[in-house]
Amino acid sequence: MIVRDYNDILEKDRDRVVSDAEWTSVRMLLADDGMGFSFHITFLEAGSEHTFEYKNHFESVYCMQGSGSITDLATGETHHIRPGVMYALDKHDRHVLKADEQLVMACCFNPPVTGTEVHREDGSYAAPETVEA
Repeated sequence: MIVRDYNDILEKDRDRVVSDAEWTSVRMLLADDGMGFSFHITFLEAGSEHTFEYKNHFESVYCMQGSGSITDLATGETHHIRPGVMYALDKHDRHVLKADEQLVMACCFNPPVTGTEVHREDGSYAAPETVEA
């Protein structure tokens, strides 16, 4: 059984916290936990806009707090994001995620990330076998 406290990670295990100027990801489960997926709590800063395309991963996201939108760049379709909304990128969908208010999201990635990934210029994470520790 794996039990982790989000607050302990913030205080004692900062290597599981990855961020840039507009987002922070607290990575609670990683590839080396052996679960087949990773689990993160991610914060997107109010007013930020992000273009992502997880070419090497599937992601599902559940909004816990805040509001914003997600636009599928293949179709142009935009969906409102608010607490209670989940979306899944089942086709490695290239998308724009906008945070009108700070968004707090619970995210799962398959395959799991190792914990060191940051978004590449194209908005993706490297394939697991090419990630440098």
